[in-house]
Amino acid sequence: MKFYRPLGPIKAITFDLDDTLYDNHPVIRKTTAESHAALQAFHPALREFTPADYQALRDELLAREPEIYHDVSEWRRRSVELAMINIGLSAAEARAGASEVMGVFHQWRSEVEMPDETHQTLTWLGERVPLVAITNGNACPEKLGINHYFQFALRAGPHGRAKPWQDMYQLAAERLNIAPEHILHVGDDLTTDVVGSINAGMQACWINLRDGNLMKIDDARLLPHVEIHQLASLTSLL
Repeated sequence: MKFYRPLGPIKAITFDLDDTLYDNHPVIRKTTAESHAALQAFHPALREFTPADYQALRDELLAREPEIYHDVSEWRRRSVELAMINIGLSAAEARAGASEVMGVFHQWRSEVEMPDETHQTLTWLGERVPLVAITNGNACPEKLGINHYFQFALRAGPHGRAKPWQDMYQLAAERLNIAPEHILHVGDDLTTDVVGSINAGMQACWINLRDGNLMKIDDARLLPHVEIHQLASLTSLL
């Protein structure tokens, strides 16, 4: 554990989900492969549709509607829908097809092997302060089996712009009725989690699970209050 700024009283803790509470890399690889296979299997005209073709549609959609960036689930759904419209399916058929493919996506997205350390740490912390989940992604705490640890969960899109924008950080403080300076945000990303939470007036904890060097990482624009290497270290802060 390393301290870079003085820590004040901690009356609540907010958490990023992916790659903070569990390793999301194998999950997203499997999820992407399975959902793309479902897309290819949906219609004969999509059998040769490649991941590069899909990415091109995502880029096209983002260029037309920049704000869709803030809702990754809707961005993915609309991209799949566009792929189906482009092969001649009706709008209704494309909507139904996109819903089917997204069902496969969300099924695999929730196949997470949650570490015992995560359950134990969230249990211990939750008995002492309110906990909140704040995510830019589309992981669902209910399906992950961790929703009961949190007072509520916020997701980019439905609850505001994606981190590092301050929308969800501010909303969390408002719902908790706790001043931002008394909230500690924990996350793995130095931009979305550290810069975002500090700019929102919170305290920031960077969880460094891949042995990164803070002084040599390009996106280390602001120092967190504290750096940890395992989630259980949080218990020493309360």
